[in-house]
Amino acid sequence: MDILYMDTLDTPIGTLVLAADAEGLRHIEFPSNRHPVDRAGWVPGAEGMAAEILAMTSRQLSEYFDGTRRDFDLPLAPRGTEFQLRVWNALATIPFGATWSYGALARAIDKPDAMRAVGAANGRNPLPIVLPCHRVIGADGSLTGFGGGLPIKEALLRLEGALPAGGSGDLFG
Repeated sequence: MDILYMDTLDTPIGTLVLAADAEGLRHIEFPSNRHPVDRAGWVPGAEGMAAEILAMTSRQLSEYFDGTRRDFDLPLAPRGTEFQLRVWNALATIPFGATWSYGALARAIDKPDAMRAVGAANGRNPLPIVLPCHRVIGADGSLTGFGGGLPIKEALLRLEGALPAGGSGDLFG
């Protein structure tokens, strides 16, 4: 069992739980997750490199929510299948303020017929916001499934200017 060090960060979308080890950031969890992670082996009170990574993550996420950061520069260490890692790497290429369809994401990894598998991998992204799965929407422009819930997805897209300000459930209002 891996030991991961955890910390929390209060944000406009609720308290996020961050987990890292000396390799890098492993998880960002929303207050409510569609796919909760088993936190066995997660401990508070990080030391050394894990503490530095958690502090950097908290600072950069705070800057993102303050509107002063568009890109993240963090050591990442997500765990997943080879396919999931390809999808998550592609997420990192979606520009701030832009959205892609699941089809566009599937094409970006040279698997144009794998939209459902891409959607499933997107939904299991352990590093939301930093690997911006919230920027993936339906082909018709609709906001579709999101591990943190659609109101949080909408709020993140509004923060980035991908949706007009205001609207229903604006968490930044």
